Amino acid sequence: MFKIGIDLGGTKIETVILNPEGAEIYRNRVLTLQERGYAAIVNTVAEAYSNALTVINNKAHTFGIGTPGSVSSKTGLMKNSNTVCLNGKPLQKDLQKLINRPVSIENDANCFAMAEARIGAGKGHAVVFGVIMGTGCGGGIVIQNNVLNGLQSLGGEWGHMTVDPNGPLCYCGKKGCVETYISGSGISNQYFELTGKRLPAIHILESEQKEAVEVKESFLDQFGRALSNVISIIDPDMIVLGGGLSNYLPLYSEGIERVKKYIFSDDLITPIVKNKTGDSAGVLGAAWIGR
Repeated sequence: MFKIGIDLGGTKIETVILNPEGAEIYRNRVLTLQERGYAAIVNTVAEAYSNALTVINNKAHTFGIGTPGSVSSKTGLMKNSNTVCLNGKPLQKDLQKLINRPVSIENDANCFAMAEARIGAGKGHAVVFGVIMGTGCGGGIVIQNNVLNGLQSLGGEWGHMTVDPNGPLCYCGKKGCVETYISGSGISNQYFELTGKRLPAIHILESEQKEAVEVKESFLDQFGRALSNVISIIDPDMIVLGGGLSNYLPLYSEGIERVKKYIFSDDLITPIVKNKTGDSAGVLGAAWIGR
């Protein structure tokens, strides 16, 4: 059976088709154009799906969509999407009505974790925890090649665990969330509080300036603390890091040492590795989560 996946992001809508053997046979990308509003985005996604059907001559297939945010189990409406015009809208229901078939919608972090578990660094491992450290901080849990959503679709949402109740205020309303320390925005905000200046996170992490070193120390320490908590709860076979901050190489040495410092064990045997699917993780994962 063919697999069609669509990555619905804030700036692009990307489509991929995998053949029955799992090999990619088609990829296309168009602009999201948020300024045109919700209805236009729904129609663009439906058109992308229709174009994919033409490629496979309407043969049997699954279809999945990956996007930041998620479908509320309470209301069926989108929530927490950075494509803000989707929030509060019945995206899944409207798409299903428009294309006349079921649609699976998953959070982009879950799609990342799925792609890495299926064909990336976590391939062959039973339990994979996928981490996204980009502008924000998210995660996904894949067990035996199935996403663990949880009762409230909160599976893997480690970015909003509190690691310091007296820490920085998070956009979610709580203080000291993991995201306020180990995301690009969190690092930038901490540096701004110390200096009054805004810099990209990677510039701060690579700087030897006193304030930058202080932020970097906080970043590495909270990375170790937060991941050790995750390991204590799900004890995964592998942790795969993604997002822009996964390119910061000291994570795989100093960062791992901090995990060792905080883990509730006499040794850390959990592999913590860089992703292999890169920017393609979202759309590939969407294809694999389809039904």
